[in-house]
Amino acid sequence: MKAFLIDGYGKNPGRIGEAPAPAVGAHDVLIEVHASSVNVLDSKISKGEFKLILPYALPLILGNDLAGVVIEVGSKVTRFKPGDAVYARPPEARIGTFAQLIAVNENAVALKPGNTDMVQAASLPLVALTAWQVLVETARLQKGQKVLIHAGSGGVGTIAIQLAKHLGAFVATTTSTANVEWVKALGADLVIDYTQQNFENVLHDYDVVLNSLGADVLEKSLKVLKPGGQLISISGPPTVQFAREQGLSWPLQQVMRLLSLGIRRKARKQDVSYAFVFMRANGAQLQRITSLVEDGIIKPVVDRSFPFESTAEALKYVEQGRAKGKVVVALK
Repeated sequence: MKAFLIDGYGKNPGRIGEAPAPAVGAHDVLIEVHASSVNVLDSKISKGEFKLILPYALPLILGNDLAGVVIEVGSKVTRFKPGDAVYARPPEARIGTFAQLIAVNENAVALKPGNTDMVQAASLPLVALTAWQVLVETARLQKGQKVLIHAGSGGVGTIAIQLAKHLGAFVATTTSTANVEWVKALGADLVIDYTQQNFENVLHDYDVVLNSLGADVLEKSLKVLKPGGQLISISGPPTVQFAREQGLSWPLQQVMRLLSLGIRRKARKQDVSYAFVFMRANGAQLQRITSLVEDGIIKPVVDRSFPFESTAEALKYVEQGRAKGKVVVALK
């Protein structure tokens, strides 16, 4: 089968080449990939930023999102059959959606929303699960609470805004001048143009902050939260709890503890909590997201679609950080 692979970690963007078709385990579904979205995570993996915690074998097929059609099921699969239109974020140990075929454990798969095409569906799993696991699972966001979602025009931000509004929260977000009205249309109640204002001087007494940006924004976000508030970051630094959940060695657990020590101390001083969320594959949560999409509560946001032959170009485009919503690679 054709696949987009990296042969080593570094600056090389990767190549399209031949790869063996995946083996189908008893609990796997074999999916013909129609579309796959491109995430910043793909770029970070290709540069080796996760090699300590995700020790992939090389050459590696990149790709963390897919929409496609089931063509074969394992002997113990009960929830899917050949011909089902599905979407998924594969478990992190078995990524590889930039390929014509992929085998995915059925527990990570959900039926594709009926009101989306393959490109739209492929844009959703990773960012929608991230938003869900931050806002619903970790923050337990409640009606009437106030949440700040950084980078509102990005992949996670566009979905998180819509989900937070559905949960009944007051939503503030940050973006550039060109996107202010656009993120308001997604449902943001208050938009901070970061080229004109400092969010930490404008926003106060918030319950939750979803951070996807750098260390400077993370620290400034503490000023926005009220006592008892929650600072939740998907961009780090990771915590020892995360390291334990990943089954990392004791020395790596201590590294994670040290990396997050500064922000955890500062958070405690202000009587707020700090958590790092690293999205997990979860088909049951994704099926709930399917319902929200079919009800028109969450709408996929696709910036651009590239042909499979231009996967390297798509990765470069995502690295620029200019995309509004998601970038997708179409294989069919």
